Amino acid sequence: MGTGATRIEERIAASRGELKQTPIRFENCQSLEHAGVLLMLPALLAQGLMDYKPHYQEIEDVYYHLDTTILFLSFMYLCRIHNPEQLRHISPGEFGKLLGLDRIPEAKCLRARLKQIIQQNKSEQWGMTQASKWVKAEGTTIYYIDGHPKVYCGDQANLGKKHISRLKLCMPAIMEFWVNNHQGMPYFVVTGEVNEKLGEMLSTQIIPQLKQQVALPVSEQDLLDDPELPRFTLTFDREGYSPKAFKSYWENDRIAVLTYNKNVKEKWPESEFHEYSIPVDGNEVKMELAEREIELEGMKIREVRKKTKDSHQTSILTTNRKLSLTWIAIYMFARWCQENFFKYLRQEYDIDRMMYYLVKQINEGVMVVNPIYSKLTQTIKKIREKISRRQAQLFLLNEENINSVLETSPHYMKKQITKISQINQLKVEEQKLLEERKKQPYKIEVKNMPENIRYTKLDMEGKLFQNIIKMICYRAETTIAALLNSEIYKKQEEIRSLVKSIIKSKGDIFPDYEQKILTIKLYSLSNPRDNRALEKLCELLTDSETIYPGTNLRLIYKLATN
Repeated sequence: MGTGATRIEERIAASRGELKQTPIRFENCQSLEHAGVLLMLPALLAQGLMDYKPHYQEIEDVYYHLDTTILFLSFMYLCRIHNPEQLRHISPGEFGKLLGLDRIPEAKCLRARLKQIIQQNKSEQWGMTQASKWVKAEGTTIYYIDGHPKVYCGDQANLGKKHISRLKLCMPAIMEFWVNNHQGMPYFVVTGEVNEKLGEMLSTQIIPQLKQQVALPVSEQDLLDDPELPRFTLTFDREGYSPKAFKSYWENDRIAVLTYNKNVKEKWPESEFHEYSIPVDGNEVKMELAEREIELEGMKIREVRKKTKDSHQTSILTTNRKLSLTWIAIYMFARWCQENFFKYLRQEYDIDRMMYYLVKQINEGVMVVNPIYSKLTQTIKKIREKISRRQAQLFLLNEENINSVLETSPHYMKKQITKISQINQLKVEEQKLLEERKKQPYKIEVKNMPENIRYTKLDMEGKLFQNIIKMICYRAETTIAALLNSEIYKKQEEIRSLVKSIIKSKGDIFPDYEQKILTIKLYSLSNPRDNRALEKLCELLTDSETIYPGTNLRLIYKLATN
């Protein structure tokens, strides 16, 4: 049964297949660890934690049903318990009391339950439905897209290599492309199969899914009436830069883009720049901005530049003609919210964690970069580096020979001849490799790769399921942070730290089945300012009249010192 198991009859009935639903039954408990996580429940439910039900079938003949498992996973992630193995450091009986059970599942049991859920292959369906609800509730028309690599250190799968900017290395990795709003709130994520770039993922996956399932609908009549009206706008960094693609997005789908310009050389006259007040994180920031209309690939595009104090000019391109100059600057520089989102989820929610590493075969018709071609290119690059170094050394020898006395000339001439001979030899090698590379196609089908290096992929169903729950947890945490008094806490980091302190705080639980209420009394925090903020938050969440899932108990939050 395990440590802390007290509902013996119910567990035996579940093992026999006689328990249709495990009853959620709370008891009077005092000084429970992580009781503050119950404060997150209204926000979790508001963000759609229990909206999985139309997509997943209930698991029968088990003690921990779907409701319990998904709620437990969300509590785990909010308490910064990143994987089932870390549960060995948590009191199973105490944590189980937060769920209305006798104890939480062991790591082996939780993994078995997750495997049963993942086998239904409904994560993408649930995720897209949830993304559509979030977009509709928030009225989003500008989407931020960026890639996030998940490094793979195993030896079972043969993955393509990606550049990991934070490590400054090329390593085997899975590339996830996230779609967020301008505040960093996530909507959905898609995964590349091998080495897909951002531009390719935009055309093949992200834009079709936004148009068909997620984005707010725009009628064809509205598009005809207003030739400058976009369906929505995509914001991304220079990786997605392609004037030809910008033209295709607009002409084929009426989708606008907002991105940084590349290869900017000329500077605009300073007389074109004017000062504007831009709201950033609740503060007014002065920016010097200028705008021109340019033409790329036969299409007129707006170019906006921001001038810094040291006269550096940041160039921004957009095909959205509805945005004002100031809003272009606001939305473009808000792109860092997505970078902050990646950093926070990596540090706090271990977003790169995978519970299963199941290897799958890639569709044999997928085109990938020829590994032989890549290896030859890398060798050519190294030879060219050697040639450049020897040419630089030859130049120095020439200079030294000119400036030296006549008696040393034979010595320098001998060195120069050696360097010239080395350079010529390297150039011959370079030419041979170039001829050999011409015989190799740049891209080949996966089936034509040598078997020992043929690409495979990881099954991402479990990872996607985790991502959806972590997105809901992040959104719930952000909602609670927004409810805290922003006049007291000026910095976002302070508010986030307070939310984490609340989650980890102890508390008491008192159910009243006659009055149909469940009272959660949270213990005092470290200082009066935090306690005042917590007291106000308890009042707001009590007013939401949230019902604990699986019961008819209304949640009431109080501060124990009151």
